[in-house]
Amino acid sequence: MAPVLLLRSQLAALFLFMMAGFLEEATSFASEILQRKVTMLDLLNPASILLLRYDFVFEYPRPVMPNMVFIGGINCAGKKALSEQFEAIVNASGEHGIVVFSLGSMVSEIPMKKAMEIAEALGKVPQTVIWRYTGEAPPNLSKNTKLVKWLPQNDLLAHPKTRAFITHGGSHGVYEGICNGVPMVLMPLFGDQMDNAMRVESRGAGVTLNILEMTSKDIADALNTVINDIRYKENIMRLSALHLDRPVHPLDLAVHWVEFVMRHKGAPHLRPAAHDLNWIQYHSLDVIAFLLAVVLITTFISFECCLFCCRKCFCKKGRDKSSKSKMQ
Repeated sequence: MAPVLLLRSQLAALFLFMMAGFLEEATSFASEILQRKVTMLDLLNPASILLLRYDFVFEYPRPVMPNMVFIGGINCAGKKALSEQFEAIVNASGEHGIVVFSLGSMVSEIPMKKAMEIAEALGKVPQTVIWRYTGEAPPNLSKNTKLVKWLPQNDLLAHPKTRAFITHGGSHGVYEGICNGVPMVLMPLFGDQMDNAMRVESRGAGVTLNILEMTSKDIADALNTVINDIRYKENIMRLSALHLDRPVHPLDLAVHWVEFVMRHKGAPHLRPAAHDLNWIQYHSLDVIAFLLAVVLITTFISFECCLFCCRKCFCKKGRDKSSKSKMQ
């Protein structure tokens, strides 16, 4: 049975390079099950269906293959009730509401100087800030900022008192922000996060900051802008309405296509034939070589014909001149 793959890379080569480490567990597991050495390409090539965490509400239009299924927002689960700890924080925020701040699970701490700049900025806004941070607490942390080692991100974003979302621009967080209609302040770190941040900003749903160059004033200004400028809320709500207006939830759609592949023994009819082509065929090098040969042969024949005509023409003129001189 052909595997069903979940892809998020825009360039295949870049994807293979970046995901080699992440897929090491998958290749080891597959090798153990199949009792033979399995590489990453062995997992990718037989795929009949590609599940892509895209939604063209957020992405730019582009041509795609028929076996690509778009499940952007699959991580946006239904809202759950907050625990007593977080419910108490949210309720104590009053009319100003809260700001959710998380730079993802891969960032455990940041340099103290930068953490102090961020803490200073967060202290300038009237909202209560729930900051997921596992590093050493900045000494200038304000009373309105609550440090937690973990937070229920989607549930907090779904709360009506949430005014803004400070995020690193990972696709999970961005789609949760879109699903719940929360304007964003984006601090991209690496990978596709810069691209995600620019897409959000281009749609008027957030403000992007350079995490290396930003100052406490920049952070405070960005927060106040997305919270107080009604256009950001309107734009993110428009994106949210477009994203949620679909007949099937992305999770249900993914389940359907996984089961479809299982029911139809790998669904090989969906697999692109390009995977069976060699490097020369895939890049049409044989066709290019043939066309180049045709052009060169045509050019050569045309050139020889021109030379032949020129020789005939000049030779005739030469004979005519010789005949005239002899007659004289």
